[in-house]
Amino acid sequence: MIIKTLTENTSISRDYGSEHGLSLYIETKEHKILFDVGASNLFLQNAKKLGVNIDEIDYLIISHGHYDHGGGLKTFLQENTKAKVFLHHLAFEKHYALRSNNKLDYIGLDEGLKQNKQIILTSDIFTISKGIQVFSNIVQKEPCPRSNRGLLAEENGQMVDDTFNHEQNLIIEEGGETLLVTGCAHNGIINILEHFHDLKGHMPDYVIGGFHLSSPSGGNETFDNIDKISKYLLYTKAKYYTCHCTGIEPYKQLKAMIGENIDYLQAGSELTI
Repeated sequence: MIIKTLTENTSISRDYGSEHGLSLYIETKEHKILFDVGASNLFLQNAKKLGVNIDEIDYLIISHGHYDHGGGLKTFLQENTKAKVFLHHLAFEKHYALRSNNKLDYIGLDEGLKQNKQIILTSDIFTISKGIQVFSNIVQKEPCPRSNRGLLAEENGQMVDDTFNHEQNLIIEEGGETLLVTGCAHNGIINILEHFHDLKGHMPDYVIGGFHLSSPSGGNETFDNIDKISKYLLYTKAKYYTCHCTGIEPYKQLKAMIGENIDYLQAGSELTI
């Protein structure tokens, strides 16, 4: 598989734009997949520089209902009129962030896009194609990231803590190996990996995505929690490529603890697994 990072908080050079968001291009032997579309049309600009034709994408998976993962959806639908677009059926609900100055910002998706004919709404475990699935309904065996604090949803006209039932994760199985892709891991990376194991009976070979160990609203995860996560990631024996909401400082702590088992992806990076 070939993975190209179209959008991320940082970039490998000034040749590629960066923003608070995530978009990954994944090319398998049979399919061209886009996982998230960042916060704007930046994914499209960087895609052109990386030789990725957005109009050739077969499947787009939006990980959850936040703008930094689905803000580029309108642009994508204008550029590609054939791809199937998979979102959790709760992804278009209203989501907000309570900022440090007590300002409430809308961080959800454009509800006007929900009726687009390319969109397919998912739930639980959903098969997209042979060897390609998404799953949600994560069982909370461990506490969710403290950096989820301040992330809210509107329910019956009231603001409540977001449960992240709208978050889904991608599984790709090819050539006897398995890739797990997370958007932000709001449900907790340990919980997601445990759920994956319950579904598949083994751990993934590769994991790519954000782990939500940092956020503008909730701050960084504690040292002890990152230490616990590090030990768990080592236990799985998977290779990790993280980015976006993991945060640079938490990543440095993970890297110090698990070494070559984890690396960081930036916009403009290319990876073959």
